[in-house]
Parts: sequence; structure tokens; C-alpha cells
Amino acid sequence: MKVIHDLLEYKNIKIVQDTQMFNFSLDSVLLPNFIDIKKNTKKILDIGSGNAVIPLILSTRCDCKIIGVEIQKESCDLAIESIKLNNLQDQIEIINDDIKNYCKEHESDIFDLITCNPPFFKVFPNSNYNDSNSKTIARHEVMLNLDDLFKVSKKLLKNNGSVALVHRTERLIDIIESMRKNNIEPKKIQFVYPHTNSVSNIVLVEGTKNGKPGLKILKPIYAHNPDGSYSEEVKKYFGK
Repeated sequence: MKVIHDLLEYKNIKIVQDTQMFNFSLDSVLLPNFIDIKKNTKKILDIGSGNAVIPLILSTRCDCKIIGVEIQKESCDLAIESIKLNNLQDQIEIINDDIKNYCKEHESDIFDLITCNPPFFKVFPNSNYNDSNSKTIARHEVMLNLDDLFKVSKKLLKNNGSVALVHRTERLIDIIESMRKNNIEPKKIQFVYPHTNSVSNIVLVEGTKNGKPGLKILKPIYAHNPDGSYSEEVKKYFGK
């Protein structure tokens, strides 16, 4: 069932969602607030945009041109509806395509920044998939894995452009290895913890194409209070 909600507490921004599909989570809220948007940033690519929550939040932080590429037609249609509903067609463009095809068909060195909330889980012969095909694609690396992501980023980013992603902390070594294999130097990492007495389950990572070595570890984010409510630290990302 299709529903229209306010996008958290972002002023006058609505988002269209389907209750039967994969809806956005805290990961997609943290990422657009984690990245550095430089003064000379003019063009941003969001890979695997889903229903466009990351482009919508990015539009509140900059006037850059934002292109979202989403492989699933149903998600793409929801994203386009949200963009039109918020009158952001001049800033945000959503394209229904496999990012690997999109990469082949476009020139190199055209984006200043790439963002991605990719599928978290590796694919193994005995992997347990979701009943919903759309959720399987969103959660498992059946259509996009880390090497795919950074190969695309290597081609499409301008020199010294940045790519940022949110992922499971357990995949951090895979992320760094894949980045460096594709000439992307990790520059900034932030660990996210469910609460103060837990281990980190989410990590935010930003790297620079052909960047110089030098890694910054930001202060941790604790997502929830002891009673399960969102922490004040996290709620500041909700657009209040």
C-alpha cells in the first residue's frame, strides 16, 4: 500500500513509500549528514537511491545537481513521485538503471561526490533471502557488491572527488581493501552504536579518489537512549 509521510522533521518535505517494499532506515538518514559537501561540489550521484531519501535530505544541505540511480522500477517510481511532490525536479533526477550500465554509458570524471547505502550482505550458496525480491536486492549483494561500487566510483568521480557509504561494521576491512584496490583512499570513518553499552553495528566511511593517505576517526554516534528512544545526538539529523 502506498503512503505519503513527512520526511522526519525536515520542513515541508514529503516522501512516498510502499508498505510492502523496503523502506528507509536510520542508515539513510546518517549518511547524508556524515558527508562533507565542499564549496566546489556541483554534481552528486546517489547509487541505489530506493525511494530517494538520501537525495531529498541532500537537497536540504546544498543546491547541487543530484542524480539518483535505482535499479528497481517500483522504487524508482516512488522516488520520482516524491521528487515531484516536493517540486525538486530541477535539482534531483532519478534514473531507473543498473549502475553498472549507467557507468558504461557515461564519461569518466563527471561527479564531485558519490553516496551509497548499498546491500549489506554477501551472497553465499546457502544465503537466506527475503521472500520479497525487492528486499533481497536491497539487502543482499545480488546486483551490486563493494567491488562494483568502487569500480563505478573510480570511473565516475573527478580526481579528488569523494565517495561515502554506510555499511555494517563487520564489513569495514572489505570496504577499505576494495577502496584501495580502486585508487580510493579512506579519509574519514565514524562508528555507530545502538547504545552506549553495545558494540558498533554500523559504520560510515568516506574516501577520496587518488587521495593522499591520512585517516580521521570521528567521535562515535550512539543511536538510542537506555529506554530505546532515539538519542538527542541522532535526532539532530532528523531535520528539526
